[in-house]
Amino acid sequence: MVRRVRGRLEVVLVHRPARVDWTFPKGKLDEGETLEECALREVHEETGLVCRLGTFLGHTEYRDRKDRQKVVAYWMMTVENDNGFAVNDEVDELRWLDVAGALALLSYERDGELLAALAASVDAGAIAS
Repeated sequence: MVRRVRGRLEVVLVHRPARVDWTFPKGKLDEGETLEECALREVHEETGLVCRLGTFLGHTEYRDRKDRQKVVAYWMMTVENDNGFAVNDEVDELRWLDVAGALALLSYERDGELLAALAASVDAGAIAS
């Protein structure tokens, strides 16, 4: 998710206590669900934010902690409704950060690459200043 605060771009990161990491919201595809539906559902479940999909940013591939191959698709999203964050089974903290702050906090290099793609998309006019 992205937003502008006093002209400054901010992105949302979540802390997952089970993995002790800071990352972007993400999750697993439910049966019969599209990638887009999954992205919107998972973001809402983890953050309380109802969002609108924007530019497709790409995907990341990695092996999870059980050594399974994982592929995650990401979109830029803008918030349509903030239902308020509540600690849940997967996420115990949410932070809105500028790009530099997010880059410093992210736990995985692959997420830094995704953040760069997001910033480049915004620079290309994907969201209004």
